[in-house]
Amino acid sequence: MIDINKGISQFNKISPEYDPWDPLRSITKFGNHALTSVEFTVSNLCNMRCEHCAVGYTLTTAEEQKLPLVQLLHRLDEVEHLETISITGGEPSYSDTTVRDYLIPLLKYARDRGIRSQLNSNITLDYGRYERMAPYLDVMHISFNYVCAEDFYEIGFARTDRQVGKEVAARLYDRMVDNARKLSEGGMFVSAETMINYRTHEKLDQIHQLIVEMGCKRHEVHPMYASAFAEKLPVLTLEQLRTAIERLLEVRDESVWMLFGTLPFFRCNDHPKDQLLLRKLAEASNVTVRNDPDGRNRLNVNTFTGDVYVTDFAAVPPLGNMLRDRLDDVFNKWLQHPLSRKVSCYCPQASCCGPNLLVADTYYKNADFTQRKAITYE
Repeated sequence: MIDINKGISQFNKISPEYDPWDPLRSITKFGNHALTSVEFTVSNLCNMRCEHCAVGYTLTTAEEQKLPLVQLLHRLDEVEHLETISITGGEPSYSDTTVRDYLIPLLKYARDRGIRSQLNSNITLDYGRYERMAPYLDVMHISFNYVCAEDFYEIGFARTDRQVGKEVAARLYDRMVDNARKLSEGGMFVSAETMINYRTHEKLDQIHQLIVEMGCKRHEVHPMYASAFAEKLPVLTLEQLRTAIERLLEVRDESVWMLFGTLPFFRCNDHPKDQLLLRKLAEASNVTVRNDPDGRNRLNVNTFTGDVYVTDFAAVPPLGNMLRDRLDDVFNKWLQHPLSRKVSCYCPQASCCGPNLLVADTYYKNADFTQRKAITYE
């Protein structure tokens, strides 16, 4: 049985009303973007090779030694307004040694300091390693883009350089579903993310139903953008995205929190269909639209090199290195970067921090969002 209540009573419940990863919290509190979230890349190993993986080209079959954990914790101590940490990979839990000696101590640090934590995992490995982390973890974030084991095989191993049989993939799929159910039944906040892309946009309703059946407390939905392995995959049109989201809103289970992120639709768009969709999202029960944390209130730290990035899949070179730089200083340096200024806008009327770099480059190459204004609802 998972004891998820170790020290958690001091926290607000994560909910549509309280999403500590949303940069809207920091900009309304401080009047400007501030570093409140740090993401750690702790593994370049993964047992899958998903066709859309945003860090696919960094994955390896062997990895170097990570920096001593004490150095990471020292840099976290210096972050003045830290509210959340995220742990990502690769598959962060791929190595049992990493789970024992790195992840659990890092999660314990977060719990003791009173900050929230998220682990990004495919949860296809043995249940025991997730169970050991669960008492100290706030959000188990999983990717779920499938309606069956065949989907899982075609998507999850599309870029592998070794032969993976369909039967092996089917067993991993079943284990993933079973682990999600067990964690949910044990009280873990499991958040399942689905990418809207050429494979999923016409079957989001089926995917959503499976996520509900697994007991997940939240269904995250994000459009796919062309990064790393996904760079050559078809990109949906804005019309296709609108249609997919509207259909999902019509059939979703309202008891499950639905979070939309990195949407390419904004209150300053003059397209009537965009305005209609945004109004539906705003008025829907148990639905939120999260502003993108990357570069707004979050930085990514590579635990092998110490390099600090605006995001783990950014084409932007390292902004600094944690071995010599304070993370608050690196973040302030990013805010002055020309690329940051390109998308540095905030509209209090719409509670919107504008597009991130991927969204802007995909759908709004020539738009200057700093000169736009929200269209008010009648």
